[in-house]
Amino acid sequence: MKNQDQISVIGLSSNPVITYSPIVMPVSGRPADMHLKVSAPVSGNNLPIVILSHGHGASTYLSSLRGLAPLTEFFSSKGFIVIQPTHPDAKLLGLDTTGPEGGLFLKSRAKDIHFILDNLDHILARVPGLEHRADKSQVSAIGHSLGALTVGMLAGAEVTDTLGETISLAETRLKALVMIGAPGGPEGLNGDFALTHYPVLKGINYTSMSLPTLVINGDRDINLNFSNVENWRADPYYQSPVQSSLLTVFGAEHIYGGISGWDVAETTDESPQLVAFLCESILAYIRSAMDPSDKSWAELQKDFQNDPDAKARIDNK
Repeated sequence: MKNQDQISVIGLSSNPVITYSPIVMPVSGRPADMHLKVSAPVSGNNLPIVILSHGHGASTYLSSLRGLAPLTEFFSSKGFIVIQPTHPDAKLLGLDTTGPEGGLFLKSRAKDIHFILDNLDHILARVPGLEHRADKSQVSAIGHSLGALTVGMLAGAEVTDTLGETISLAETRLKALVMIGAPGGPEGLNGDFALTHYPVLKGINYTSMSLPTLVINGDRDINLNFSNVENWRADPYYQSPVQSSLLTVFGAEHIYGGISGWDVAETTDESPQLVAFLCESILAYIRSAMDPSDKSWAELQKDFQNDPDAKARIDNK
């Protein structure tokens, strides 16, 4: 892990990558075929895999496989295969939101990741030359916003929907789980907009989480449409009963400097340096989660503790 003051601005990597999309796969019971994008370095073998889960929102294309470009480009340039699904809540799909899952399609979102894990061989085989370069035993998942809740469900968080069904879809095949800017617990959900439009968020239960997770919270990530509670989005860390980590990023709002896409209007705190910092921090966590002998995460925490101008704080339990 580089010293935090030496982290280069993301987007300047000289490591070439390939991107292959769309991969279209029929999924039984899913309201639409699954569309996937796969990115990977042009060379190298035994490549670990990261699955990215996009957020929800008003944007037509950012909330799809076309979003999270800074994360995609960073991890693929660092030697990862990055797989991105378009979840059913994507605005561009135009699916009926009056069904039992509502507009967030939470159950389908978590099942999308299960499907990808079940069909890794078929997905990788669709990309010329990639199938035998992957280390399919080293798969991690990263999600932002609603994608973070999706990852939380994979970590064991249960959600009771508006019909009373409790959804439980923990996924033990994942080596690392990272939640960026997740919705907090129902106790702090007090925004009229969210309560009216996304009542399923009242059914979140983070106390059922059973897998270690990195929760990332921006200390300025407050949206009154959802909650006025300070650090509400850190709830998955505090409410989870299992060993986990919390990365509190100072000065970060919900888009963390611009992780949802390059130069997008929804970024209220645009900072390439912040994006690079977040990516490098997540990489340190994933490396240590994949390899218990790797000290990247512990070294990063020591770096923060010794620097009075640290950009973040790490808490572990």
